[in-house]
Amino acid sequence: MAFSSPSLLSSRSIYLINPVLFSPSARRFGARPRRWNLCRPNRKFLSVMATENEVFTSPEVAKSFDFASEERIYSWWEAQGFFKPSFDRRGDPFVIPMPPPNVTGSLHMGHAMFVTLEDIMVRYNRMKGRPTLWIPGTDHAGIATQLVVEKLLASEGIKRSELSREEFTKRVWEWKEKYGGTITSQIRRLGASCDWTREHFTLDEQLSRAVVEAFVKLHEKELIYQEFNVESNPVEMLYYAWACLFYTPSNCLLFLFSSSFVLIRNDFLTIATTRPETLFGDVAIAVHPTDERYAKYIGRLAIVPLTFGRHVPIIADKYVDKEFGTGVLKISPGHDHNDYHIARKLGLPILNVMNKDGTLNEVAGIYCGLDRFEARKKVWSDLEETDLAVKKEPHVLRVPRSQRGGEVIEPLVSKQWFVTMEPLAEKALHAVENGELTILPERFEKTYKHWLTNIKDWCISRQLWWGHRIPVWYIVGKDNEEDYIVARNAEEALVKAHAKYGKSVEIYQDPDVLDTWFSSDYYAIFYPVAYGLLAPWAGQTRMLRISSNFIPQPSWRLEVLLDIGIDLAATSFDRHDILFFWVARMVMMGIEFTGSSPFSYVYLHGLIRDSHGRKMSKTLGNVIDPIDTIKEYGTDALRFTLSLGTAGQDLNLSTERLTSNKAFTNKLWNAGKFVLQNLPNKSDASAWQHILAYKFDTETALLKLPLPECWVVSELHELIDVVTTSYDKFFFGDAGREIYDFFWGDFADWYIEASKTRFYHSWSNSVASVAQGVLLYVFENVLKLLHPFMPFVTEELWQALPYRRQALMVSHWPRTSLPRDVMSVKRFENLQSLIRAIRNVRAEYSVEPAKRISASIVASSDVLEYISSEKEVLALLSKLDLQHVNFVQSPPDNAKQSVHLVASEGLEAYIPLADMVDISAELQRLSKRLSKMQAEYDALVARLNSPSFVEKAPEDIVRGVREKASDAEEKISLTKNRLDFLQATVLSTD
Repeated sequence: MAFSSPSLLSSRSIYLINPVLFSPSARRFGARPRRWNLCRPNRKFLSVMATENEVFTSPEVAKSFDFASEERIYSWWEAQGFFKPSFDRRGDPFVIPMPPPNVTGSLHMGHAMFVTLEDIMVRYNRMKGRPTLWIPGTDHAGIATQLVVEKLLASEGIKRSELSREEFTKRVWEWKEKYGGTITSQIRRLGASCDWTREHFTLDEQLSRAVVEAFVKLHEKELIYQEFNVESNPVEMLYYAWACLFYTPSNCLLFLFSSSFVLIRNDFLTIATTRPETLFGDVAIAVHPTDERYAKYIGRLAIVPLTFGRHVPIIADKYVDKEFGTGVLKISPGHDHNDYHIARKLGLPILNVMNKDGTLNEVAGIYCGLDRFEARKKVWSDLEETDLAVKKEPHVLRVPRSQRGGEVIEPLVSKQWFVTMEPLAEKALHAVENGELTILPERFEKTYKHWLTNIKDWCISRQLWWGHRIPVWYIVGKDNEEDYIVARNAEEALVKAHAKYGKSVEIYQDPDVLDTWFSSDYYAIFYPVAYGLLAPWAGQTRMLRISSNFIPQPSWRLEVLLDIGIDLAATSFDRHDILFFWVARMVMMGIEFTGSSPFSYVYLHGLIRDSHGRKMSKTLGNVIDPIDTIKEYGTDALRFTLSLGTAGQDLNLSTERLTSNKAFTNKLWNAGKFVLQNLPNKSDASAWQHILAYKFDTETALLKLPLPECWVVSELHELIDVVTTSYDKFFFGDAGREIYDFFWGDFADWYIEASKTRFYHSWSNSVASVAQGVLLYVFENVLKLLHPFMPFVTEELWQALPYRRQALMVSHWPRTSLPRDVMSVKRFENLQSLIRAIRNVRAEYSVEPAKRISASIVASSDVLEYISSEKEVLALLSKLDLQHVNFVQSPPDNAKQSVHLVASEGLEAYIPLADMVDISAELQRLSKRLSKMQAEYDALVARLNSPSFVEKAPEDIVRGVREKASDAEEKISLTKNRLDFLQATVLSTD
């Protein structure tokens, strides 16, 4: 069989591979080692592992990990039922609800972040032995989905208004069934180990029933009420009202026109506005109470232009800005938020002049039917004809637009449904204060408390056809505001209507739907409903497709809720508002209906930005597609990169990080190749019986190991404790870095290299057998620790190991509090320091990679005892001539002709200079180099001494020359020191 090249796992500093992520540590190598000329291993116990099925590929038959196998592995996991909770495991259930992505969506880096972090939590707790359930689902995304389908209909020449509600929703369902699974298939591609047999959709019958029940219960508690309200709605497509708004600076015209007073003839007040078409909805004119210009007009009446004499009062209100415009404000409560609140405060009437399609209604008189922009031109023209127009001038302001459709937002008055929030918020605040709910990172508790302390009542009705329809029915012919029925369905509503108004009444349902955020509250509602904890909600039928076996105790709560993004650095609501709009509302509803918080923890992660720290956007062209990234770097590299951020902090994603973590995947694969090639053949039962008999979980067994083996096992045990603690604290970045550091810096770069002396130079089967046992033990545990981060490559490697008992993803987490021999760790670190020092000096003197050199190791007798016991390791990793390595307690006779190294306190080495370089040739080379460097330095100094250069050259140019001169001076000093040392060596030899 073919063996891997001895340089396959040659030592490399972890800083050369991932300098962005890791800072210098005691493990760092001083110099990059060269290729070793090792003899071929002559062992009987080497094996070649063959693939036993079509799912997995052994590293012995593949050069590198094939990303294409990821989908095969995932399908195998799912087919084996590994994503389902294991009911035979003990411990408290661990359950996470997936923040439901929009059914219209496709995967972006925000999704990749939350899927990665949630999957890490789920895989870790599953391996810890807890019954673990991750419930996936998608959101119906009322606004986005309706927009998509309307555009599809428009491409067919069909308007939504031409279809009935039933016909339109049928088309939406057809679209959802055909295209709605894109996002979930992409989430699978990320390795999400959620139980897809329990996948839900927010409009599923069971969840819809839960949402309706929530509305009914809140109304019964008098926490839901109906009221007129002015909300910003994009016209043309009014249902986009509840999309997030964005504002664009626009050059508008500022129109100034006048009203004449009834009591004072030929007297006028000039008013400035950017929307003259709304004057038909004016119900008052307001001035500031202290504005002396208009004090005499307060309390009088004014005639609204173009209304054939309609009168409105002139009022005083502190809201008016005396310095803005003319200081006179027209009050249009049907079309302005602030005007609406003034009208409510003063009891003024509310006039709406606009239809939902953006045309003016009958209140506008002869302008009825005109589009708002057309009406604006017409009104201004008529004001000019009647000499009531003063002037128009350019004016820049921020115009609100719909984020979904881009339409200009128009505030319209309409009757809406509200939830009274203050009593709900009070309970949610108390949940954090008493420790029932923990928000991570803790600093975001302030944000949570701020929002809930300043909470306003919540408008939950939306003017859409796609969504959970409001469970309210009105009586035909009666006042909608006073006469309505709240019921769970039409049959129940009709029974109630007959009982209250008589058998002859007819009813019709409210056409609006519930806010998507209200619909998403099922996360806090349907669990207790499904488990029968809120009788009589569930009745005879459970409201979720969850196995009856998985019923938690009444005190059970969801373990973790993972948020989908946070950015408190921004002044606008980017994604940090999710803490209020979704998380806090679920907590409020959960406490209201169950008496306790539905979650134990809320974990907030940051945004994914580009390598320059900018938000990803199509406009900037810096969007990184997760699927494309997976194809190039692999899922594991992407996941590992995303997981190494700090909780709550944004992460700058760069190709450099992805490349380095792809290299980490390859390093892991190559380590697996080495381990497998140095294990017994599977048919060698005797050898395997011997290896599997080794135990490393007792102090006695640990102390019997040779120094390198005792060291690496001790470090592994320390790693298990540290990583487990980090997992438990949700410090995933810390856990990932610790595993990376140990695997690359300790296991691959040190122990695997040291173990080669057992396989390639040792004639002792017992020593080699111990090394095999340690290799297998450490590598298996590294795979377990790393699996939540990098599930695919770790499972592939696990399946290649002989005598595996079960899949890695359902294996048991390593036991903590295992023994660690501190003395052996310290001793091996001394050996590492010695090796590093020798490597550094080899690199400094440019010693040929293949050349072996002699050395004298000087230390006390006890230090020399353990150093000399591993002289093969020392010689192999520092390229010493094993036959010419002396272990002495005092400096050698040729000390003056040697390079003196201090590895650590009480441990030194003397390397004969003649072994490394031809002293005479080196003197000549360094002398020539010094002359050249001196000439370059002199030229730089001359430029700096020139006044014309220093005074006239740009500052950055001058600064650059000074830096070059400083560097050159330092190099000259080092070269002179080297020359002095070589010359002294020659003299001492003579």
